[in-house]
Amino acid sequence: MADQFDLIVLGSGPGGYVAAIRASQLGLKVAIVERELLGGICLNWGCIPTKALLRSAEIYHYMQHAKDYGLVAEGISADIDAVVKRSRGVAKQLNQGVTHLMKKNKITVVMGEGKLTAANVLTVTDKDGKSTALAAKNIILATGARARDLPFAPADGKRIWTYRHAMVPPEMPTKLLVIGSGAIGIEFASFYNDMGAEVTVVEMLDRIVPVEDADVSAFLEKALKKQGMTIMTGAGVEKLSVTDKGVKASIKGKDGKVIDGEFSHCIVAIGIVPNTENIGLEALGVETDRGFLKTGPTCQTNVPGLYAIGDITAPPWLAHKASHEGVIAAESIAGGHPHAMDPKNIPGCTYCHPQIASVGLTEAKAKEAGYDVKVGNFPFIGNGKAIALGEAEGFVKTVFDAKTGELLGAHMIGAEVTELIQGYTIGKTAELVEADFMESVFPHPTLSEMMHESVLGAYGRALHI
Repeated sequence: MADQFDLIVLGSGPGGYVAAIRASQLGLKVAIVERELLGGICLNWGCIPTKALLRSAEIYHYMQHAKDYGLVAEGISADIDAVVKRSRGVAKQLNQGVTHLMKKNKITVVMGEGKLTAANVLTVTDKDGKSTALAAKNIILATGARARDLPFAPADGKRIWTYRHAMVPPEMPTKLLVIGSGAIGIEFASFYNDMGAEVTVVEMLDRIVPVEDADVSAFLEKALKKQGMTIMTGAGVEKLSVTDKGVKASIKGKDGKVIDGEFSHCIVAIGIVPNTENIGLEALGVETDRGFLKTGPTCQTNVPGLYAIGDITAPPWLAHKASHEGVIAAESIAGGHPHAMDPKNIPGCTYCHPQIASVGLTEAKAKEAGYDVKVGNFPFIGNGKAIALGEAEGFVKTVFDAKTGELLGAHMIGAEVTELIQGYTIGKTAELVEADFMESVFPHPTLSEMMHESVLGAYGRALHI
């Protein structure tokens, strides 16, 4: 007989463990299955440990520029092993936190590989080969994704890295090639550049961070070049081979010419592949779209009782999107009527230097959608707190529907913008209009005042520029 539950969650990342907690809060008997570490990729090998690395790089950067703040710091150096050790310690602490949350919420944790062997049965095989059958009326799939390899040069962990290898480097790169300029690629490019590596970024499309507003992309490229990076857009790596001393790359530029270069290491950040193999989807006839599971407003698949959340479903592939989907699925299973999530209200953050944050439509996408827009743009140099921080580079951009005053999108680049974007996200979710933002009082002196000024600027009312 299979062990009986109200809900089984396969995968304990930020979507899976949050779904399990919410379901338990609602009175369901819950089991969660994990093959590696509680907390999944995000907590153990993604979002959190990378931010620990970036924090070390940020402090190192400030130490090198101590004189800009009237301070003296001499003999400064970085210990990459110690930096990585701190990062792993942060991940371990949070992994233990998730373990505690599972116990606190009386969630049964089953370690091993899970596979659907019937519509309501998940069979788990542990590391010793022992199998256990778990049964539940409802199952949530939250198996996440992994890095996509270059077909002609798969990662070896020594010279060619994915994000996972880049977090625990065998040595500090001296000359680093980063293929792909999405959030992962740019964050690692920023980290290793701040730590002293010579960094080259290759992007196939015509601008870096291509999902962001064009003004943000242009500003970031200029900032990264000023920091010493080489940025190649409209370019592609045609050959990549490992040597005794590093990697050789043949890069075709936007002019069609091929440039050969040698690097100590290479990070491949060209997208993700959903972890949907060998979990029993085919036998159940689960519908997919280019490998990703198709779901409805409450995250249910076409198979009754089977739900899917996070990186195995439609983009954006973000941890906070997975967590929110986990809550929606759990509440739906428990008999509630949760609101469906609007992808346009999901913020995105990139923790490079300078930071990027955005929500909603870019100016170009808004115009493509047929909107008559009003656009506000306020620079960091016009903000007192930014100047006091010594972080006067960046801007806040807002895009409004000229007819209704609806906030269509907000786009920021600069210091701590990842902490500011939620103000606009709440505004979009609450369907606020320009007057609501204008009539709100923003504290002084703060970076958030730029959010106010950008809205005012869209309507010709900016005060400090």
